[in-house]
This record gives sequence, structure tokens and C-alpha cells, in this order.
Amino acid sequence: MNHKLLEVKNLTQYFGSPSNPIKAVDGISFHIFEGETLGLVGESGSGKSTTGRSIIGLYNMTDGEVIFKGKNVHKIKSKKEQKQLKREMQMIFQDPYASLNPRMTAGEIISEAFDIHGLYKNKKERQERIVSLLEAVGLNREHMTRYPHEFSGGQRQRIGIARALSLNPSFIIADEPISALDVSIQAQVVNLLKELQEERNLTYLFIAHDLSMVKYISDRIAVMYRGKIVELGDAEEIYHHPIHPYTKSLLSAVPLPDPILERKRKRIPYVQEETSDFASMHEPLPNHFVYGTDEQLNKWLKQAQL
Repeated sequence: MNHKLLEVKNLTQYFGSPSNPIKAVDGISFHIFEGETLGLVGESGSGKSTTGRSIIGLYNMTDGEVIFKGKNVHKIKSKKEQKQLKREMQMIFQDPYASLNPRMTAGEIISEAFDIHGLYKNKKERQERIVSLLEAVGLNREHMTRYPHEFSGGQRQRIGIARALSLNPSFIIADEPISALDVSIQAQVVNLLKELQEERNLTYLFIAHDLSMVKYISDRIAVMYRGKIVELGDAEEIYHHPIHPYTKSLLSAVPLPDPILERKRKRIPYVQEETSDFASMHEPLPNHFVYGTDEQLNKWLKQAQL
């Protein structure tokens, strides 16, 4: 078994006033093994993107710990170690239109981090590094001097991926990297991410709201609802044997490729049950975790015939 590359303990992210906080992320814990992909899925507003941004330090956490390679990332004081951490952890953003500077060429966007970290000061070496990154994501040398508006949405996201790879990270947070793309392009980008993972031994936190695509790329899946992880387990297990009613509801909304079956199928609405102070994470099956009270869990297990 691979060792844990990332461990998140009681991550809490509140916004607004202390007297009336918005609980975007409400005390969640999980880990990601080296070389695996953990899919984090949930509808808009569930807290999944906030989770990714809090881990990488774009938000100051309200509470909790993020342990990366055995070190608590928010307690690192040394500038050298902080710089190294930023090289190791990178992010691919959701919107390939908004996340690229329109005044910079693709080559400048990809190489921006080289200046910050003092890398590839030799011009020829720098050019070759940019070209190799472009080629790694399915683009070529000619794309280096073009501006973002000259690319399609899929190509822009490839530039975003090349930028994330520029410092040779070991861990990448992909924050809904395909949701702004055409369906025909989504599979290409996901396949590219899988290829890069194998070639470079990358570890991903893959954030999305489309469960079918998450299942395709993920080893394990965590389902989020209103700031809590409500179910977590192996991708196949979550997909075929969901226990929490919210997971069942999400799965019922995944479109089927067969139009006849799709017409006959019933959506399962999620009726939120009363939240309780006695709710906690349970492990009713090996490596399959569900959040709820003892009574709720017993009821859900009976409904799932487990």
C-alpha cells in the first residue's frame, strides 16, 4: 500500500461574521495516497472548491490541519520550505478563460513560475522546457507565442495544465477542470490527466459535480453535501453500492447513454434529514465510510439491503 501523501484533519472553513458564520467546510477529514486520485464530488455550494483552495493555502483555514509529506503545511515558517511546498502542490482552475492572463503569451504563462523560483535562467534551456511542457499536454512549439484568445477552450485548459506541471509538482488539485468545456473535449482532457499521472507519478484531488467522469478518473470518491463529507469509499463501491441518500440522489441524476432507459428512469430527490450532534463517520463496510447517526445508518443499510 502506498503511503499517505496528504492528510486533512478536521478542515473547517467559515466565512462571514463569527456570530453568524457561513459554514462552507465543516470539520472534514480524509487522506490521499501517493499516486492515487481522490474524486471530491457534490453540487454547487457543497464546499468542494473551498476545500481545495483551503488545502493549497488560497484561504486561511478557520481550523484544522493539512499534513503534506508528514509536515503541517500551515506551520511551516521557513521561506525555503514554503517555496518548496508551492512547487510540490499546484492547482488547475475551473475556468480556462478567466485563469489565463490575456496579455501574456502561452509561453509566458507557463514560464511565469520559473522567474518566481529562479529556474531556467538560460534562455535556450528555458525555451526547451516550455516546448517540452507544451508537447506534454498535446500542443507544440508554435503555440508558445500565441495569446489565450487565439486558443479554443480545450487548448486553454491544456495551457493551464502545462502551467501546473511547470515546477514538477507531486500533488495537483484539479478544481472542476472540465466543467467549462464541451462534452466532446472533456474526455480528452481527463485522458490527458490520466496519462500525465502515470508518466509523472502524480497524485490528484479531482473536484467535480459530474459523478460519471469522477468515477472514470478516481480511485476513491468522497461525496460532499453542505460542508460535510457524507460518504467516502472506493470509486466502484460508491458508484454501485451507495448507502447515503444524498449519494443515491446524485447518482440518479447521472445521464444514461441509452435514451429509452433514460426516459424510464426515475430521479431520486434528496430530502435532507434533521442534522444531529450525534452524527459521525461510520465504517459499515471495509474502507466505505458514511456520515450520519446510528439510527440513520441502520435505516440506510436496510434500504441498501446490506
